[in-house]
Amino acid sequence: MEESRRFSFEYGRASARLDLFLAECLPELTRSQVKRLIDEGRVLLNGNPTKTGFRLKGGENLTVCFPPPVTTEAVPEEIPLNVLYEDRHLIVIDKPAGMVVHPAAGHQGGTLVNALLHHCRDLSGIGGELRPGIVHRLDKDTSGVMLATKDDAAHNHLSRQFKAHTIKRRYLALIHGLPPNDKGSVDRP
Repeated sequence: MEESRRFSFEYGRASARLDLFLAECLPELTRSQVKRLIDEGRVLLNGNPTKTGFRLKGGENLTVCFPPPVTTEAVPEEIPLNVLYEDRHLIVIDKPAGMVVHPAAGHQGGTLVNALLHHCRDLSGIGGELRPGIVHRLDKDTSGVMLATKDDAAHNHLSRQFKAHTIKRRYLALIHGLPPNDKGSVDRP
């Protein structure tokens, strides 16, 4: 099944190149992967294919259609996991930086999926053969907490929440020096 995501380039923003804007919106992809999606006609600008260097001015709607995953078989591998929580429905893992989440070209093994398949013997088929139990992504070089599901009901429920952006996330930051305020929020990448 083909996955697609939608983005809007709002009025009032400074003009930006399409490829740079999408690289900002899709941090899990490299700029060359974004360019490939555009070149393959998988990025639609207001419903039509476009070019990599197109300059967004404001009011544009973008749809990114991701190709289906390359058919391959993920195999269980004994890779240590830092499990933060686990029950019969889900597992919460602290993913280290440098670990790829699921097998793909150039990363057939050593992934979080390979480790999960070894650790949780009951994941097969949930979320698809290539991404068993995986409901969200983290970039290879990003460390952080990841959820994986162990049954279809939990997978469907959490997938809908991630898609609708209704899951609350909290981040802890280590700060060097003295910030000017005791409280605040970060609303930029």
